[in-house]
Amino acid sequence: MNKIFNADNIVLNKRLRNKEDAIDVAGKVLVEQGYVDPEYVDCMHKREEVISTYIGNNVAIPHGIDGSEKYIKESGISFIQVPEGVKYGEDTAYIIMGVAGKDGTHLDILMKLYEVICEEENITKLKEAQTKEEILDIIGDLTV
Repeated sequence: MNKIFNADNIVLNKRLRNKEDAIDVAGKVLVEQGYVDPEYVDCMHKREEVISTYIGNNVAIPHGIDGSEKYIKESGISFIQVPEGVKYGEDTAYIIMGVAGKDGTHLDILMKLYEVICEEENITKLKEAQTKEEILDIIGDLTV
């Protein structure tokens, strides 16, 4: 089992101009932490062009398109807290979670995240968290 989420994957209090910036920041964390090659970030943008990665509850989960798996070194998640929010069409995301799933783990990761983000109370806590430890406590120990 590989740990896919830790304090180094978290960015708090980020100001973003638009969803393209959100994808860039979420992808940059995945690249810097060694989960993906830089080309994966391009694939995240392409996914957004095909269909929005905004999933409701003030959360977006940018991830790559089909065929982008070749740019994933290992599964990982980035977490970007955006207190002022960033527009995704008519909706506003305050939480951006970049997802990279290797060897078919993508859906497993999304299901584990959904268990956390489907609870409005968790979203409020994630939006208001002041420390990375608070984020880790809410999201928990994610492994695949």
